[in-house]
Amino acid sequence: MTDKVFDNNQVSVAGEVISEFTFSHEVFGEGFYLLEVLVGRLSNSFDVIPVMVSERLIEVKGNYKGKFVEVSGQFRSYNRHEDSKNRLVLSVFAREIKVTEEESEGAKPNFIFLDGFVCKPPVYRKTPLGREIADILLAVNRPYGKSDYIPCICWGRNARFAESFEVGGHIQVWGRIQSREYQKKTGEVDFEKRVAYEVSVSKLEYVNSEEE
Repeated sequence: MTDKVFDNNQVSVAGEVISEFTFSHEVFGEGFYLLEVLVGRLSNSFDVIPVMVSERLIEVKGNYKGKFVEVSGQFRSYNRHEDSKNRLVLSVFAREIKVTEEESEGAKPNFIFLDGFVCKPPVYRKTPLGREIADILLAVNRPYGKSDYIPCICWGRNARFAESFEVGGHIQVWGRIQSREYQKKTGEVDFEKRVAYEVSVSKLEYVNSEEE
């Protein structure tokens, strides 16, 4: 990605297609469709990552289940109005997509780089086993005055470092996109299974104002 406006949000994922294309929305006559990709972790578990693809990039009426894709693009967010509330919806916006019959050894299975600004006070906590965690909501600028709001989770010394960040702080993060299932209470005794997406941070840097 040589275009400067895309340098602050770079994603590459590779994995197995596990869904058909489902229509998402249309912009100026261009249709966008969602596809679910199963991406492996080093721990032998998996993340299911939603990929947003233009009908101009690939034949969206084709069935790619069981095939493998390599995607490069950006991690984007939008607010969906649900039950009188706004819900943050995240997906990988594909700028390039390549379909293969088998998994490619050279592809980065799950990589993300973000350059953005802290938009809520970080939340630092410890698990019952003493593991340190910090949650950051990062605003990453897009062209034309738009921004994507990306939840990031830090561990250990990165969590301690992130705890000191203030709203408006300029940071850069490297890591991977992960999916996490949770139960959403929808009534007195009713729960709905949902999936949250976030960036698991492996490297974190604070950009000093002097450097800018």
